[in-house]
Amino acid sequence: MRAITYSRYGSADVLELTEQPDPKVGADTVLVRVRAASVNPVDWSIRQGYLDGLMDVAFPVIPGWDVAGVVERVGLDTPELQVGDEVYGYVRKDWVHGGTFAELVAAPVRTLARKPASLSFEEAAAVPLAGLTAYQSIARSGVRAGQTVLVHAAAGGVGSFGVQIARHLGARVIGTASEGNHDYLRGLGVEPVAYGEGLGDRVRALAPDGVDVVLDFAGHGAVAQSASLLAPGGVITSITDASARDEHGGHYVWVRPSTADLDALRGLIDDGAVRVEVARVFGLADAAEAHRASESRHGRGKIVVRV
Repeated sequence: MRAITYSRYGSADVLELTEQPDPKVGADTVLVRVRAASVNPVDWSIRQGYLDGLMDVAFPVIPGWDVAGVVERVGLDTPELQVGDEVYGYVRKDWVHGGTFAELVAAPVRTLARKPASLSFEEAAAVPLAGLTAYQSIARSGVRAGQTVLVHAAAGGVGSFGVQIARHLGARVIGTASEGNHDYLRGLGVEPVAYGEGLGDRVRALAPDGVDVVLDFAGHGAVAQSASLLAPGGVITSITDASARDEHGGHYVWVRPSTADLDALRGLIDDGAVRVEVARVFGLADAAEAHRASESRHGRGKIVVRV
């Protein structure tokens, strides 16, 4: 099969299109014919070696955790899925090696769910990691109707899902973003505020009694900035800063594969409660350029690779 691989840590220049053996299909695994995959910041963080102390890596690495495709073969015990099923998933395994930037990927069934019918494969590939991160952060925080939620990086990949899910649950949402994304957020029912000096004052002007939940999808000191903005009993959840949990009694979320949560996201998407934005689509041979585009951009929508 054709696959993008790298045999050493480094810049996007280490990515190359190679021929690799077809993956083996374990008992609780299905073989997916990949139609699209997407780039996430963790993909280039791993490629650059930044997570070497956290994750076992076996070179050559096929990068990528997000996938949308069609089940081509099933394992010995995979009653959840059948050949021909259209699926999407967050195919994070116990070690980094056989990812989704390839014509085929062996995916444990716990990482997959049926693809939203309303989405193309390219759109579906943009959902799993970012969508699950937002969904699980909101679930961990206990967001509910009537609350006021502050979302940092509200127009980003995770934030865009987070604000839509929180609004669907009936929460009032205040979102931090650059000025250029304020109209986009207003279109999602979000009250936007600009980053930078005076952020706390701008949030207090909108929520003088404080916010019930802070969702930090940005990092860069957002947790420290937000502690004083919480209403009594409020909670901070971060995907970048463990101090939310360790110093402020909140939560630190490292997204997990979950068929049930992917099913829930599919329902929200197919019901029209959550929409998906793709910024640009590359071919498999241009995966290095896709990585560069992801690393250098700060706009909305996901970078997707069509296989």
